[in-house]
Amino acid sequence: MSRTIKDYFIIGLKGMAMGAADVVPGVSGGTIAFISGIYEELLGSISNINLELFKTLKKEGFKKAWKQLNGTFLLSLFVGIVISVISLAKVISWLLDHHPVLLWSFFFGLVLASIIYIGRQITKWNTISIIVLVLGAVLAYYITTLNPLVSENSSPIFMFLAGAIAICAMILPGISGSFILVLLGAYKPILSAVNNKNFQIIAFVGTGAIIGLLTFSKILKWLFDNYKNYTLAVLTGFIIGSLNKIWPWKKALTYRINSHGEKVPFNELSISPYSFDGDPQIMYAVLLSVLGFGLILLLERLAVKNNSL
Repeated sequence: MSRTIKDYFIIGLKGMAMGAADVVPGVSGGTIAFISGIYEELLGSISNINLELFKTLKKEGFKKAWKQLNGTFLLSLFVGIVISVISLAKVISWLLDHHPVLLWSFFFGLVLASIIYIGRQITKWNTISIIVLVLGAVLAYYITTLNPLVSENSSPIFMFLAGAIAICAMILPGISGSFILVLLGAYKPILSAVNNKNFQIIAFVGTGAIIGLLTFSKILKWLFDNYKNYTLAVLTGFIIGSLNKIWPWKKALTYRINSHGEKVPFNELSISPYSFDGDPQIMYAVLLSVLGFGLILLLERLAVKNNSL
């Protein structure tokens, strides 16, 4: 079925939604792709970047290779992602510094609803599915209790590896590339590079992302083709365990001095919101969590309605 300019514009908007999600640690652009009905096409299109594509380019020309790649789809999607990341980086950075509880509350609701959505895709539950779900949850929770492996490291090799690992997470439904960057201690350096237009760091991250994307998309496609239920069960468990990382209310246990000489939390513990009794933010935080939760459910309903047309 041929697509119109309007269709590609909508795909670009879906790309912007994916980019907005991936800017925030703990939220997955892959989940947005899954809910908006373009996930399998995205995975298949990326997997088409192989030696056969270059053979087609050499023998039959650019036009044929572009069609084999599904190039217009990928271009529309990634233009939307790039526009979103560049335009939202400063806004997200400001919100993280000035209204962290409200920002985390909104996205906590988003991720919580994503767990329900992805769990619904598992067509058959059995003992193995439950075991891998529990193992994924336990492993993810343990990871969230660790200190960042590297703190604000911006060396070229580290940025390359961070880009490769984060992009793998980005295309997994429910797993956030930004969340992985937080665990690696690479999130703020990359966000600063985007804000300050540090093209050297951006280039290393981008190169790592391209290589990681081309490699991991093929592995992921194989897993979904052969072990879809178990793969989704692991992802669902991982998201459940990772909720600890984006819980809005934290108590700082230790501090560190960042590159700007500012004292910032280093090791944090999730605590009850009742510890902040009397804080007017609590009501707004709960409302934003409900809003985020409802937004995912709305997107799911719209996706189901569109697929039924």
